[in-house]
Amino acid sequence: MAEYDNLCKILAEKYPRDFIRWLLNQEPQTIEILKTELSIEPIRADSVTFLQTENRILHLEFQTTVKSQKPISLRMLDYYVRLTRKYQVPVTQIVIFLQETSDEIAFTEEYVSEVTTHRYRVIRMWEQDSAIFLGNVALLPLAPLTQTDSAQVLLSQVAEEIAKILDIETRQNTAAYTEILAGLKFEKDFIRQLLREDIMQESVIYQDILQKGEQKEALRFLNRQLNRRFGEIDSSIFERIRVLSTEQLEQLGEEFLDFSNVSDLVVWLEKNTNI
Repeated sequence: MAEYDNLCKILAEKYPRDFIRWLLNQEPQTIEILKTELSIEPIRADSVTFLQTENRILHLEFQTTVKSQKPISLRMLDYYVRLTRKYQVPVTQIVIFLQETSDEIAFTEEYVSEVTTHRYRVIRMWEQDSAIFLGNVALLPLAPLTQTDSAQVLLSQVAEEIAKILDIETRQNTAAYTEILAGLKFEKDFIRQLLREDIMQESVIYQDILQKGEQKEALRFLNRQLNRRFGEIDSSIFERIRVLSTEQLEQLGEEFLDFSNVSDLVVWLEKNTNI
């Protein structure tokens, strides 16, 4: 399950400002991602992120499972002491549980011993309002894990938001992150069926490029989409695509969504060209 936690760490460090807005409800002037082990004998896990603003450290820990070599509450106390001693600024600690559970550890927000009580925040993704995540590209991959009465409606909304992302690379990365995290809650076939809306939007963008007469850009775009779906396309196949007319390119842009593999593309080329 570590891959899910690590993906969330990647998101937090890629979009630190958005995570700080969400979790601290403030607009930081400066942000630094702290890369520190905190001690000679670290207990740091891969899913831990430290974000420092001008006046505070935000310590995030993402959890998929409730099992831990060292109790989470004790670990939070340990981090708090180290961070405070090293940086001498206020520290906000938040444990974010990704996968729904009834285990009491996901509902525990303090470490208690005979002489010490240490408190931290806990966020249970399955209790979160989806609207917060649907409206933010940085948080969008977490949206499938939020509260919903209808999985189909929620994933459809996620797909619609992904389709609105204008930058191709950002859209593709966001779709990939979302599909991975959605796997914590939904079946893979169901995810792919609903997130196919994103692929449909790719076709719309492709058609728009063609309508503007940018045939070279359309070819590059189509090549990226085919490679994305089927892996790298053989250069001989792409050469056959490159000489297609605008009308044929439009037709291919609509029909390739129904292709299951590269052989379907080859069959289409044989039927629709004389090459």
